[in-house]
Amino acid sequence: MDYTQQISVFLENRPGTLAELTGVLCEHNIDMRAMCVADAMDFGIARIIVDDVFNTMTVLKDAGYVCQITKVLTVEMQDEPGSLAKILDMLGREGINLEYTYAFLTRRKDTAYLVLKVADLEKAEKVLRAAKIKLVGQEALQEIFGD
Repeated sequence: MDYTQQISVFLENRPGTLAELTGVLCEHNIDMRAMCVADAMDFGIARIIVDDVFNTMTVLKDAGYVCQITKVLTVEMQDEPGSLAKILDMLGREGINLEYTYAFLTRRKDTAYLVLKVADLEKAEKVLRAAKIKLVGQEALQEIFGD
């Protein structure tokens, strides 16, 4: 299975906590490649894709953060109108529940990357592969980020 390791960091919902988190990452020279932040009443969750998952988890835990690694799918798509709708429509028609999603760009022209957290990773992978949608695993992401 081609999946990406995303780090979810639980944050207190107060001014400055995201700045503190990104400061810790900066202090340890951790390159954050993608980020999504969601909030609830009393806490937030920062979901990040980084250049070095093991090192980042070690740094965050040593700094007192509650965090975990979550397996997500990352797909490559054309950076043009309708690309996202096509993928989401396909997953919906196949009965695959989307828990959350976010996207990011790299230096690759005309290409965007979509991070998907779905209830059934294996089924989603099968559906996406059958539709000839390129899945990008953790190792391939490292190569993409290196360009």
